[in-house]
Amino acid sequence: MKKTYRFLTIGLIASTLALVGFKYEDRYFEIAKNLDIFATLFKELNALYVDEINPNKAMRTSITSMLKELDPYTNFYPEDDIEDYRTMATGKYNGIGATVSNVYGEHTVVMIYEGSPADKAGIKIGDVFSEINGVSLAGRDSEQLGRLLKGQTDTQVDLTIKRFGQKKPIDLTVKRAVVKTPNVPHYGLINDEVGYIQLNDFSATAAAEIKTAFEEMKGQGMKSLVLDLRGNPGGLLNMAIDICNFFIPKGKLVVETKGKVGQWNKKYAARFNPLDLEMPIAVLISSGSASASEIVSGTLQDYDRGVVIGQKSFGKGLVQTTRPLSFNTQLKVTTAKYYIPSGRCIQAIDYSHRNEDGSVGKVPDSLKSTFYTKNGRPVYDGGGVDPDIKLEPKELSELTRQLTREGVIFDFATQYYFNNQTNIPGDNFTPSDDLYAAFKEYVKTSGFKYVNDAEEALSDLEALASEEEGYADFKSTLSPLRALLNKKKDLDLVTYQNEIRDELALEILSRYHYDNAMKFVSFEKDQEVQEALKLFKDMPRYKSILAGK
Repeated sequence: MKKTYRFLTIGLIASTLALVGFKYEDRYFEIAKNLDIFATLFKELNALYVDEINPNKAMRTSITSMLKELDPYTNFYPEDDIEDYRTMATGKYNGIGATVSNVYGEHTVVMIYEGSPADKAGIKIGDVFSEINGVSLAGRDSEQLGRLLKGQTDTQVDLTIKRFGQKKPIDLTVKRAVVKTPNVPHYGLINDEVGYIQLNDFSATAAAEIKTAFEEMKGQGMKSLVLDLRGNPGGLLNMAIDICNFFIPKGKLVVETKGKVGQWNKKYAARFNPLDLEMPIAVLISSGSASASEIVSGTLQDYDRGVVIGQKSFGKGLVQTTRPLSFNTQLKVTTAKYYIPSGRCIQAIDYSHRNEDGSVGKVPDSLKSTFYTKNGRPVYDGGGVDPDIKLEPKELSELTRQLTREGVIFDFATQYYFNNQTNIPGDNFTPSDDLYAAFKEYVKTSGFKYVNDAEEALSDLEALASEEEGYADFKSTLSPLRALLNKKKDLDLVTYQNEIRDELALEILSRYHYDNAMKFVSFEKDQEVQEALKLFKDMPRYKSILAGK
């Protein structure tokens, strides 16, 4: 029996060694074998399949399916999409400087960058592109549109556009140029002592833009800073490091990366003398604040350098590196996870299951590990940065969401602009009662169909009841209820008028001030900014939060 056990043990050890040998010695043989199988399979498909196969489409589908098995951030960029990749990395691209989206099946300009070729050529938000260089855009998707719009610097693009109030199409010629998308669309003093910086991206000039804004406001008497990272999806790691460096001492660890390959195990410390080590800071985050935004907010939290306000951040703690491939393609591959100074990783434990808005769901306490800030405050891993002051996100009513989604507010703002081009709205602009009354009339004549939750439930009930006997009698009892619901729908334009006015104001302001529209919006209704202002007025509370008391 002992001899049998001994032989079994030896056999298991031998099998294990064989598997280990397979893993390390035969891995590349297995890769080569499967690549050969794939190549011969495609060769046979291409030769024998009943219809023509598009090789580019087939290969891209294969690559996409393979990468989906990994994580959401490892991506392949074919040659056609390299311009989009460069835009993400640098914040620059060769084009006309207009953002175009599909609205009602048409390619509609929804944003223009100030000073861009599109702006100089007189293109307006709300314009519809119908032709580019004589090529009709009917039936073409946004990817095809982008390829037609982008091109080499100083080359020309001929546009045919439809514009509100114009019966005939307008022909314009625009000269392409390097377009820079700003990382900091808005900064300025909220009051005599509190400065505000809105950071939307972490492309190559983010740190320089933050430094410029900070130094300018400090020279104007700024005593406290609100750094707004809400909705910021992240970007370049070195920009996050440099921005943290502005507020923590030289030599302090900012972030550490750890991966399977030794070369990705690195520690990144603050390299320069900071801009300021004492000024109170409030960092605003939301469920859309990700990656580099989480490095900045989490690192400042770990050093007790600022109070974080808002909602739990997105939870992306993975580091990507780009690798050039053949034929001018690129692979963006996840190579490491990042760890901020307390030792915690921000990466969500399960990145495949998230809330509808992409945010991290509730992580059980049993799956979290506890870490500590410089002052001994407990902080946790498992998914995102938890704010020091948690606020529930502002939820818009169903009516406001539908008015936005269906483009009703967008179209009314376009109409307003062309009827009021010289009447430029300025600071703290709010739609007047007369303007809102005009908007309500516009909604009635626009063909907008508003269906609220109660009406949907009633329709479901009616559909279910229609299958039963006596439906005719039942239906008559629903008519008064439906009438009440229709009356309530009309009243909703009054009930939710404040939030609708806010959305309307921002849309109208964008027609005149583009992505600087936030500069002219009052902060009075911004709950995170108001919470920061309240905190700065109560410095004992500010210090108490950072001390963990």
